[in-house]
Amino acid sequence: MAIEFTVNGKTVTFSGDPEMPLLWYLRDHARTTGVKYGCGVGACGACTVHLDGSAVRSCSIPVSSAAGHAITTIEGLADGGSLHTLQKAWIEADVPQCGYCQAGQIMAAADLLARNPEPSDSEIAALTNLCRCGTYPRIRKAIRLAVSMNQTAKVTS
Repeated sequence: MAIEFTVNGKTVTFSGDPEMPLLWYLRDHARTTGVKYGCGVGACGACTVHLDGSAVRSCSIPVSSAAGHAITTIEGLADGGSLHTLQKAWIEADVPQCGYCQAGQIMAAADLLARNPEPSDSEIAALTNLCRCGTYPRIRKAIRLAVSMNQTAKVTS
């Protein structure tokens, strides 16, 4: 049975194993390699994507769970040719060290800001994505910078 869903706004159909982790579909079939394999058990967050706008760990959900839903990866977070505010903030704050976890970090932060455009420091610190290089201070700085950028954009519009 074919499974139909969207990936970054494009309708896709998958006829393989419905229990395959969504992560492997995204990397091997959709070629969205910004989604990373980290732990395989949903603990680290390197594989974080949005399922209908909410952050999920794609390594721990089957591709069948995507049926009829919209998946957004780091490749689809930008709006056309314009980077997402968090992507701009990540660059400005020079967040990555090795960079492996950063796509998942940004996707988790984008979900947080969509739910709460002005999160507290404790809400930002509560994000559970792991960074093996320990760039947490720069991650928090970039999220706060994105909040500031969003506030400035509202004032100037």
